Formats: sequence, structure tokens, C-alpha cells
Amino acid sequence: MKVTSWNVNSVRTRLEHVTQWLQTHSVDVLCLQETKVIDKDFPAQAFTDIGYHAYYYGQKSYNGVALLSKSPLEDIQKGFGAIIDEATVGDLDDQKRVISGVLGDVRIVNLYIPNGSSIGSEKYEYKLSWLALLKQYLAQQLKAHPQLNVCGDFNIAPENKDIYTDKNRDKHIMSSPVERETLRDVLSIGLSDAFRKFTDEGGHFSWWDYRTNSFARNTGWRIDHHYLSPKLYEKAISCTIDTEPRGLERPSDHTPVTVEY
Repeated sequence: MKVTSWNVNSVRTRLEHVTQWLQTHSVDVLCLQETKVIDKDFPAQAFTDIGYHAYYYGQKSYNGVALLSKSPLEDIQKGFGAIIDEATVGDLDDQKRVISGVLGDVRIVNLYIPNGSSIGSEKYEYKLSWLALLKQYLAQQLKAHPQLNVCGDFNIAPENKDIYTDKNRDKHIMSSPVERETLRDVLSIGLSDAFRKFTDEGGHFSWWDYRTNSFARNTGWRIDHHYLSPKLYEKAISCTIDTEPRGLERPSDHTPVTVEY
């Protein structure tokens, strides 16, 4: 099974990129983030036409996640509220950032984690609260589904080697010590980084800022991840980053990351 995560930064803007990529890359499930479209306007037919089932959870102009699958998925769940009580979730489902489904005996959880804007801001505190709830959510998922693939745009580079430079990174959003520690706490329930099973060195990135010609200079960050439960981690045979789509005309600032098991 191959599962890909890709923040497309507007599925309608990048529709041709995504459909062409799917026709040349035979993946079983493509997890999209930042689709930026309400459900009734999601371009599902474009994916049906090339043999994919589409499941989506979006909002206008912001956020949004989707699952595209060759085979029908079972038990589609949208938001934290699908398995956590409303009082605990509070307003953390107002932004559409969580969708999951089951293929075979694997539950695939697709996430778009908040960016946080700047350290100490209200959006930063929201990000930390969101991650705390994510830990509860994933612990319940793992209990019900021993084979769990959690993927998406995490908006966190776990280590300095996941960034083109470590200069001042303790003071930068997406690499602050608190964000990294909070992510490690989420993963402590029993999830491991699939990419690092196969590639230990730095210099591998999944996101390049549109500014400062960063893709050509390869000044990127690795913030798009697949985290696997122990049973699935043992079965993983590869995890790769496809940089080619980032070089297209009017690309997303992220590129696909694929795990195979």
C-alpha cells in the first residue's frame, strides 16, 4: 500500500497538478491539506474521472483536508468530534483540519496542523492547545486501530537537520523548543517517523517558502510527515519526498511525501 501526503495550497488552483501526478504515480491514497474549498465546491468529479473516490472536509478560503482513494474507504471521520466529546473539543473543530478513513486494516489520519503565526501569539497558543487535543484523539485511534498511519502538514520541523539552517531556530515558528517538545509528547503514545526509518541525514525538505527563490536554493524545511504505529512501522519499506512538483509553474509550496508498506 502506498499513501501520500500533500499540502496543495488550494486544490482548485492546483487541480491539474494533482490529477496529472495521480495518473503517473500509482498511490492507493492521497491525503490533501489546505484544500481551501467548501464541500459543495470540491472538484470531486475530476478525481472520479481518473478512478479515485473523494472524501473531503473543508471551508471557504482556508484550511480543509481531503482523502482520495483508489478503493472506497470505510468509516470516514471528520474532525476531533467524531470520537471526542463536544465539551472537550470546544472550538478546535471550527477550523477543518482532521479527516480519517479505513483502508483494509489500516486507519489513515490526515491532518493539517495550525501554523501558529509567531511564538507567543494567540495563534501559537491555539496551536499548542490543538496539539494537546490531537494526542487524546490519536490515543483513542491507536487503541481502536493498531495499524495507524498519521500524516499531513505538521508545521513543525522535528530537528535542526530538518531545516536548511539551524541559525536562530529556537526563536522561529515551526521549530521552537515548545512546539518540538509538544510534538514529541503527541508521538509518545507510540508513533514513529517513517522517513527517518530510511533516511538519517539532513538536507531533505518538503516545503520551500515562495519568497527568496528558496526552492532553487534548496533552503527548505521538512514539515510534512508520516507517523506510523509500531505494527505499521515494522511493515514500512520506503518513505520518499518527490520534489518534482515543486518545480512546476505556479506550484504549491509543499511537495508530496509517500510512505509504502
